[in-house]
Amino acid sequence: MRIAELSRSTGVPAPTIKYYLREGLLPPGERTSRNQAQYDERHVRRIKLVRALVEVGGLSIATARDVLARMDAPEHGLLTSLGKVQFAMSTPPSATVEDEVWDEAVRRVDELIERRGWRSVPSNPARKTLASVLATLQRLGQTDKLDLLDSYADAAERIVDDEIEVLLRRPDLDSLAEGLVVWIALGDVMFSALRRIAQESAATPRLPDSGEAPGGTSADADDSGTGPEGPAPES
Repeated sequence: MRIAELSRSTGVPAPTIKYYLREGLLPPGERTSRNQAQYDERHVRRIKLVRALVEVGGLSIATARDVLARMDAPEHGLLTSLGKVQFAMSTPPSATVEDEVWDEAVRRVDELIERRGWRSVPSNPARKTLASVLATLQRLGQTDKLDLLDSYADAAERIVDDEIEVLLRRPDLDSLAEGLVVWIALGDVMFSALRRIAQESAATPRLPDSGEAPGGTSADADDSGTGPEGPAPES
C-alpha cells in the first residue's frame, strides 16, 4: 500500500506518517521509484504502536524513537531489552539535594529492595526516582506516608507477577518484544488511572465533605471550643 492507503488504514494523516518516517519511528517502505514506496501491515502495526506510546503513554517523540530502536535491536535478549526500554522511559529527577534526608531515603530504597529479595541493578533510574519521592515526603513532614512503602511494594509485586505471566503467553518473540514496550508504557498509565478511581471510591464514604474534620468535628474549630459561630453554649 502507498502512503494514502496507509493513512486510511490507520486513521493517521499522511503528513504525520511522513513525519514519523523522517523521525525514524517507522521503517522505510520498499522503494518502487524515486518518489514512491510501498508499505505493508508491519507499518500499520508500528503506526498504531507509535500513537499508543505518544498519545496514551505520554512519551515524547525522541523517547518513543529510542524505545522502538531498543525494541528492534536483534542482538538483545528480552531481559536486556526490558532493562533498556525501562531505562529509556524513566525520567529520574534532574537535581537532588544530597543531604542527610537524601541519604536516608536512598538507604530506605536499598533496604526495601534487599528485604523483598528484588533483583535490581544500582543504575536503575527508578531507584533514584523512588528515593526522591521518599526524601520529598520527609521534607514535607508527610512521614506517615512512608509507612505505606511496603503496601505499595506489595501491590507492585502482585501486578508485575501477573503481567509477566500474561506476557509469556505471547506466541513469538516479536509479539513478546512489542508486548514488553506496551506493558511498560501503558501499564503505568492504567495503574495510575485505576488508583485514582479507587481513591475516589474509598474516600467517598470515609472522608468528610461538609467542612468537618475526620471524627465529625468542625475543621475550623480549635482546642478552646471556639468555632466559626463563637463559643459553644454551656450545658
